[in-house]
Amino acid sequence: MKLTLVITAALLTCTVQALAQSAAPATASRAAADQIATKQGPLTVQPITHGSVVFTWNGKTIYIDPYGGTQAYAGVAAPDVILITDIHGDHLDPKTLAGLSVGKALLVVPQAVADQLPTEYKAQTRILSNGQRLDTLGLRVSAVPMYNLPEVANSRHPKGRGNGYVLNLGGKSVYLSGDTEDIPEMRALKGIDVAFVCMNLPYTMDVQQAAQGVLAFKPSIVYPYHYRGQNGLSDVESFKKTVNAANKKIDVRLRNWYPDAQ
Repeated sequence: MKLTLVITAALLTCTVQALAQSAAPATASRAAADQIATKQGPLTVQPITHGSVVFTWNGKTIYIDPYGGTQAYAGVAAPDVILITDIHGDHLDPKTLAGLSVGKALLVVPQAVADQLPTEYKAQTRILSNGQRLDTLGLRVSAVPMYNLPEVANSRHPKGRGNGYVLNLGGKSVYLSGDTEDIPEMRALKGIDVAFVCMNLPYTMDVQQAAQGVLAFKPSIVYPYHYRGQNGLSDVESFKKTVNAANKKIDVRLRNWYPDAQ
């Protein structure tokens, strides 16, 4: 009898270990989530990959530019709101959307993205243009410009096509740059508590442009994200040193947005 119990226990242990090992790859490579205090409870910031991040706040889950395949979102709650910044495949990724539980989510997008969304999402889509805002589910979403300089006809990101976003969540202002350069509208931002700022050539800014832009609008916390370019990953350590050499009060948070590249 004792031998039977020992064997049964051993088998159960092996089964649990096997299940744990099979589940681990889905989340083990993701950077750990951060929590930022707001007036309505913590804002949880979960880096996913590249320009994709998930916020959880006040019982709501917000996906920004869901990309990278459904496995990247394993174990993450289904979205209540999805923000998409631009039409490029690392922002508007129909394959990833199709594999996620997005049936109850509100999609907030610029017109150019709405024009390319699969038909099944049309009824749940709200279009915002630069300068417009939306109050929904207790949060405020403001669409802000994102574009390349100089403004030329063949720009990868012409002004007005895509959206950066500023979210107000429990009194905290969170800026998501999207694909932009060091534009006047970014430099003119006021009262930003948390910023997500891109830096990948030749599509957006280089490290120095991003640092100078951040030093101009002075967010309390900044996450460099979207920093994979044609020549690999940008030097985010240099970004941090440049920012903090000029302003030690800005909390530069380096997180691993590209675990598969390590």
